[in-house]
Order: sequence, then C-alpha cells, then structure tokens
Amino acid sequence: MTDTPQIARLRASVRDVPDFPKPGIMFKDITPLLADEVCFSTVIDLIVAHFGRGTVDKVVGIEARGFIVASPVAYHFGAGFVPVRKAGKLPWDTRSESYALEYGEETLEIHADAIKPGERVAIVDDVLATGGTASATAKLIEGIGGIVYGLAFIIELGFLHGRKQLEGYDVVSLIEY
Repeated sequence: MTDTPQIARLRASVRDVPDFPKPGIMFKDITPLLADEVCFSTVIDLIVAHFGRGTVDKVVGIEARGFIVASPVAYHFGAGFVPVRKAGKLPWDTRSESYALEYGEETLEIHADAIKPGERVAIVDDVLATGGTASATAKLIEGIGGIVYGLAFIIELGFLHGRKQLEGYDVVSLIEY
C-alpha cells in the first residue's frame, strides 16, 4: 500500500524489538499501534474498505494477534468471526495443517464446522512473513469447503517473500518493510 499520511502514522507506531523471539530476529511490535485509537481504527477501516462491506461471510483471525484485528473487521463486515489456533487449543472436532515459519515449525487448527461450504472468507493477521501461516490457514479454510476471498495484514516483511505462497489470492498489507 502506498505511504499516505495515514500509513506513515501507522508505520511510526510500530516498534522494533531486536532479538525477539530469538537472536537475529527484528520483531515488529504492533502493540503501540493497537493502543493508539486513531491507528487501530485506521487499520480496521482500511481493511474493510479494501474488500468492501458485505463481501465476506466469515473473517478468520490467526492466533493470537490476528484475533485482535479480525474481530472488529468481522463486526464491520456483518460477518462471523472464526479463530484459527495452535494445535490443542480448540475444544471441538478440528482439522489441522502444519507449516514452516521463519523461526521454526507449527501446526494450526480450525473447528471442522466453523465455515460452511461455499462461504466467502477473509483471513486477517498482523504480519505476513514467510507466508507459511497464511498459506496453512487458507488450506484449512478450503479443506472444509470455504472460499478464501482475500487476506489482510497490518505488516508485510517483503524481504521474506511470503506473498509468493499466496499467489492467486487478493492480498493486502498496509505497511511493508
């Protein structure tokens, strides 16, 4: 997304945390952005405006920071919210997908009945890094019959080329590093 004054304010509210969660990683901390009511509402508004109200049936938020943004996005869409969580966190019948991320491996799960066949789904998360998390989430949604309408991220770490794993999808990221 082009750096407008809105995007510049969002970018300025992201804090760099060196060596987190392990040495050599420069973590992009969005908690200052979330704490700023103008920045937080701007993120929600830009995502909703990108896809358009009434275009999705469900919004999937990826654990854990994705929940924070996906929930108000779902509200503005008039859509349901569905969490995708790490393995063992959901209490019902689940489907799972394993993937590699920039500093390890993980497994995600979704409730098997969370999305009805043919429902249009927007995936929302805080950061697009290598694309593994988002790609695994898309596979989960499609595996239970949902249609991935698009994916939205606050931040994209372009140097990790995660967007390549999401070719064929409508992907929007507000801030790129």
